[in-house]
Amino acid sequence: MTPVPYETVTDACLRALEDIVGPENLVPRDRLPEEYSHDEMAPVCGWAEVAVFPATTGEVARIMALAHAHRIPVTTRGAGTGLMGGAAPVAGGILLVTGRMDRILEVDEANMVARVQPGVVLLTFQEAMEERGFLYAPDPGEKSATIGGNVMTNAGGMRAVKYGVTRDHVRGMEVVTADGSVLCLGGKVAKNASGYNLMHLMIGSEGTLGIVTEITVRLLPLPEVLTTLLVPFARAEDAVALVPVLGKAGIIPQALEFFRRDVLESSTDYLGREFPHGDAPAYLMLRMEASSPAEMDRLIDRTGHICLDGGAEDVLIADTPERQKALWDARGAFLEALGWTDIDECDVVVPRDRMAEMMAYADRVAEECGLTFSSFGHAGDGNMHINILRGDLPDGTWERRRDAAMERIYQKTAALGGMVSGEHGIGYSKRAYLRAHTDPVELELMRRIKDGFDPRGILNPEKIL
Repeated sequence: MTPVPYETVTDACLRALEDIVGPENLVPRDRLPEEYSHDEMAPVCGWAEVAVFPATTGEVARIMALAHAHRIPVTTRGAGTGLMGGAAPVAGGILLVTGRMDRILEVDEANMVARVQPGVVLLTFQEAMEERGFLYAPDPGEKSATIGGNVMTNAGGMRAVKYGVTRDHVRGMEVVTADGSVLCLGGKVAKNASGYNLMHLMIGSEGTLGIVTEITVRLLPLPEVLTTLLVPFARAEDAVALVPVLGKAGIIPQALEFFRRDVLESSTDYLGREFPHGDAPAYLMLRMEASSPAEMDRLIDRTGHICLDGGAEDVLIADTPERQKALWDARGAFLEALGWTDIDECDVVVPRDRMAEMMAYADRVAEECGLTFSSFGHAGDGNMHINILRGDLPDGTWERRRDAAMERIYQKTAALGGMVSGEHGIGYSKRAYLRAHTDPVELELMRRIKDGFDPRGILNPEKIL
């Protein structure tokens, strides 16, 4: 693609931005904290010329109208918890931070939906809904992320096996386009067959097609009974091979996670807590839900027999909130425990029945490339997080080995019918792998969509494509 000749933020533009958001909600380049140059995992990707903190859709629309008129790039940032450099202002320009847009606007209990601004923090929203007897089902591992960021990356998480990803829970949204126009897409309706679904194009677009300023999400009733099963295995292959067996038997847990002992030990060391079982090479962890204790007893009994018949060493039951929290806290700390700056990650997804093959192949790649991998994943939906650990490798060696390993992993993923990213997106750091493993016709259609929404190329440049 031909580079776009962007304009810089002039003094006149800075004054116009101050008029829109107020001087207290504008931070120039020389006062920007270093954290705004990257996201959670990526190294420094680029610096904005100015960061602005709007509070309303109207302010976002005016910022975009100004940016469009002057061809200034705009990168939207929520909490900055992404892992692919998607919120980093690679092309400079304006960094639009949604942190002040953090209100829960409405909870419509009759229609079982809520309207929120994009800066609402996931954990805050989940807890607020649970207090009212509702479940917001999307459950990405990073609870300090914002709802807007979840929508723009189509975040998945541990409950995706039963409830689907973020896309499946968005009913409507308000979006500011590249030229400052405001679109209202979808709404409170439960179904919609009215023309092209522009809302679903926006979901997962990583801020390259528009800026979401309001989101209507679906709510569900809270489950009556929750129980967690911890299932140790002597062989990791047996653990992941059991996943399609459970699905075929009609057992769909709320969450179904796979991990090995090494990542578990990293997590417990990081948290400073004991784990109820830490001696097995591999584990499945299942969160089960039921409408009554009797139904849960039957479900546990049936699931336990399938697991033991499939090679499990035991089936441990955590049936109190405290025990369950201890298990899921350990699972939630996996990535953070590995250390953000000393790893890179392949967030691949393959058909569930090919996970064992993918895992065995990744082990072989690690050995042949002289690297250490620490892998875990959402076993219920085939999403594997293959984390490549740097250790004490010098820069050049680390980069060569990492790149060679990643290319082999992505090639194998494609051969198994999988995709480059299951939930973290493409952002800035995984663009080359998307290009290499996506049909050229599909890529060209993506480019045309981008040009249609953003003809001046100012929305989150150099991301995805």
